[in-house]
Amino acid sequence: MPRRGTRLVSPTLPHPVNQPTASSRTDLEFNKNDDSNKQLLFQLRQRLKKVELGGGEKRIEAHKSKGKLTARERIAYLIDKGSETVEIGAFAGEGMYLSEGGCPSGGVVVVIGHVQGRQCIIVANDATVKAGAWFPITAKKNLRAQEISIENKLPIIYLVDSAGVYLPMQDEIFPDKEHFGRIFRNNAVMSSMGIVQLAAIMGPCVAGGAYLPIMSDEAMIVDGTGSVFLAGSYLVKSAIGETIDNETLGGATTHSEISGVTDYKFQTDEECLDHIRNIFDKMGANPTAGFSRKAPLAPAKDEKEIYGLLPSDRVKPYDMMDIIHRLVDNSEFEPYKDLYGQTLICGLARIDGWAVGIVANQRKIVKSKKGAMQMGGVIYSDSADKAARFIMNCNQKKIPLVFLHDVSGFMVGSQSEHGGIIKDGAKMVNAMANSVVPKFSVIIGNSYGAGNYAMCGKAYDPRLIVAWPTAQLAVMSGAAAANTLLQIQVASLKAKGEVITPEAEKELLDRIKARYDEQLSPYYAAARLWVDAVIDPLETRRVISQGIEMANHAPIEKAYNVGVIQV
Repeated sequence: MPRRGTRLVSPTLPHPVNQPTASSRTDLEFNKNDDSNKQLLFQLRQRLKKVELGGGEKRIEAHKSKGKLTARERIAYLIDKGSETVEIGAFAGEGMYLSEGGCPSGGVVVVIGHVQGRQCIIVANDATVKAGAWFPITAKKNLRAQEISIENKLPIIYLVDSAGVYLPMQDEIFPDKEHFGRIFRNNAVMSSMGIVQLAAIMGPCVAGGAYLPIMSDEAMIVDGTGSVFLAGSYLVKSAIGETIDNETLGGATTHSEISGVTDYKFQTDEECLDHIRNIFDKMGANPTAGFSRKAPLAPAKDEKEIYGLLPSDRVKPYDMMDIIHRLVDNSEFEPYKDLYGQTLICGLARIDGWAVGIVANQRKIVKSKKGAMQMGGVIYSDSADKAARFIMNCNQKKIPLVFLHDVSGFMVGSQSEHGGIIKDGAKMVNAMANSVVPKFSVIIGNSYGAGNYAMCGKAYDPRLIVAWPTAQLAVMSGAAAANTLLQIQVASLKAKGEVITPEAEKELLDRIKARYDEQLSPYYAAARLWVDAVIDPLETRRVISQGIEMANHAPIEKAYNVGVIQV
C-alpha cells in the first residue's frame, strides 16, 4: 500500500471530451508528434554516445597504452557476436558528483547478454573513470546487478579493474547496509544459492574490493596489469615499514604461483576472456520456470508509428491500444473486462513469442455505463478492482506481467473517497506487490504519485524497469507540484509580514517549476537508478523479451498469497 502521508493525486487532467483521440488525429498532428519524439530520440542517442566515452578519449588512450581493453571492449569481446544485449544503468551518476569531476555511468558498465548461448550479467569496472574508483552510485549499480542475478538465477561475470573506494566519499560508500560491504555479503549468499560467479582481475583490485573476485567461484588474473591486495605498497610502507612493489606484493605471479589466491594466469585480456567463454561452454543446464513461448511474430501494425501516435503535448488524450498493437506479436491482444474499469487496459498477448499479461493506463476519456466521465490516465475504483483480479489471474496461470505507465494518479474527491478508492487501490497494490510471476515496467509517459506504486514502480521489485524519453517520474506533475510549493512559500513569506507582488510571485513560480521539471526527467531518474534504462520505444519488445528470458531461469518457488486483501 502507499506509504502513510503519500497523496493519492490526480494532477492536471486533460480538458473536455471534444479533444481528438488517437484514431481521429490529423496527419499534421501525427507528423508533429513524430518530429517531437524523434528529436527526443536523437537526444537520447547523443547522450549515450557521451556515456560510452567513459572518462574521455584521453583517458581511454592512456588505458589502452597499457595493453588493456576498455570495459566496453571487454564486454563486446566476451559476449556472443550478434547476440542481443540490454545495458543496465548507462546513465547512472549523470549530473551527480560534479564537484568531484563526475562519475559517468557510475564508473562501471553492466550488461545482460549471452556467453556461449547462455544468458548472464556482466559487470565491468571502467578504469577510465577515476581509475575505476567506487562512488556511492557505483555501489548501488553493482548491487542492482547482483539483485538481477539473484532474482533470475543468472550467472554473473565480474571484470575487475578498480582502485577501490573513492576515499573523499567513504562515509557514503562504506558502512551502511546497502553500501560496499553488501556486495561481498551477496557474493557469499549467491554462492550458497548455486549462482555461478566468475571474476577476472584485469587491473588493480584493492582493499575490501579484493574480496569480490576471490569470493567468486573462480578467479582469473592478467599478468602485468592485474593485481590484488588488501593494502598497496604505500600503505604497507606506512603501516609496517616494509618496502615492496605492487607486482611482488600482489601481482599475477604472486597469486597464481605463491599464494594460490587466483586460479588462472593469462598474458592478455583476450586470453582471459577466452577462458571465461570456455568455462561457460561446459556449464550444465538448470531447471526453468516454464513460461509460455511460441515462435515470435512482428507486430502487424508498423512499430515506427508509435512516434506519431504518442502526443508531444502530454496532457492530450490518446488511445493506449494504438501503442499496445505496435508492441505485441501480430498486433493481437485478448482484452480482459474491456467494458469495465476502462481507464486501465488489461489483457493477454505475446511479446517476441513470450506470453504476457499487460496492465496499461488508458489515456482516452471514457464514459462508464453509470454515466460518469472518467479521465484518461487516472485510476478509478472500478479499474483498480479489475486490475487486481487480472493480476491474480496471471499469477494463477503463471504468466509474466508487463505494466505500461502513463498514469496521473488515483481519482480524488468526495465521490471517489466515499466509493472506497483507497480500499480498491490497496487491493490492486496488494495483488501486484505479492505477485510471484516476474513483473516488468515500462514508463511511457507520466508515472505520478501512488499511480507509480500501483503500476509496479521501482519499490515493487520489477525485474526490469525502463523509461521512454517521453517519461516523467515524480509524486505529481510539474504544474501541480509548483503551484502547491508556491502556495506554501507565499504563505510563509506573508506570515513573516513580507509583501509579495504578482511579478515576484510569477518569478518564484517559474523558479520552482524549473527546478521540479528537472527532477521529472527520465534521465534524472536513470542517474539515480530509479529506472534501469532510458530506451527507444522500438527497443521495448527486445528488452521485455530479454527480461522474460532471464526470469525463466528462476523457477517459481513461492505460492501466490495476497494475505488480507481489502474487498
